Amino acid sequence: MRRLFLFAILLSATVILKAQKLHVTLFGGLSNYQGDLQPSRFTVSQSKLSYGAGVLYELNSRLAIRAAFTFANLSANDRVSSVNSVRNLKFSSPVNELQLGLEYDLLNNLNAYEKSFTPYIFAAIAGFHFNPSTIDQSGNKVFLQPLGTEGQGFYLGRKKYALTQLSIPFGGGIKLAITDDIRLRFEFGLRLTSTDYLDDVSTTYADRGQLFTNNGPKAVELAFRSDELNSFYSYPAEGVKRGNPSVKDYYYITGMSFSFRIHSNSNGKAGKGQYDCPVMVY
Repeated sequence: MRRLFLFAILLSATVILKAQKLHVTLFGGLSNYQGDLQPSRFTVSQSKLSYGAGVLYELNSRLAIRAAFTFANLSANDRVSSVNSVRNLKFSSPVNELQLGLEYDLLNNLNAYEKSFTPYIFAAIAGFHFNPSTIDQSGNKVFLQPLGTEGQGFYLGRKKYALTQLSIPFGGGIKLAITDDIRLRFEFGLRLTSTDYLDDVSTTYADRGQLFTNNGPKAVELAFRSDELNSFYSYPAEGVKRGNPSVKDYYYITGMSFSFRIHSNSNGKAGKGQYDCPVMVY
């Protein structure tokens, strides 16, 4: 899937280059999510680094098409969020995202550098791939989706969730002109998703005996990890709430970025004040 994403970016860049209105973007920032292991809307303590690159094509003085490929990381730990510390679950997951959308400048920006800054908003559609994992008691990395920790594959018709999903990115930011060819950006973007399994937690506990028989001892070990805390809590009974399936997970990416204008006029020289190259941060 990563190769497909990279191919799409290269294809978009080729089309835009022919149109002679290309903006190349590079960014770095922080990523996190809100879900069953991280109920807070925003937190720095469990954020991870993200980075990416993209292209932007100006349709007119305010509206542009944008495309970007983003590498992000999501992570959370019950011990840190303290909402359900007895459950003692933790996860991390890479996220590879390809998005295509529109960006709208709130100020007329045809001659970009007549204004020192421009606030903007954006909305897009994206495909993303994730793969939650954790570290077991032996210190080994274990991918969670194949285990079926909530009885996927045998319990109540539950199926294993797909690792490739769709999301709806949206948000906004501010562009600041540094030179005629370079801009600095700050952007905050949310990603609404169609899955509740970014963290491998969603519904209820399956019967421990059935989970052991059908999905193995590792699924039982990582479905409820209170024993690692030397607590007196035993594995929950069948049907006890493990997560909240009524609210989907979402993730967000925020940070700063630079954009570099490579548009040139008919003489092969950059046309000052014609177009800039905004940086996109997600």
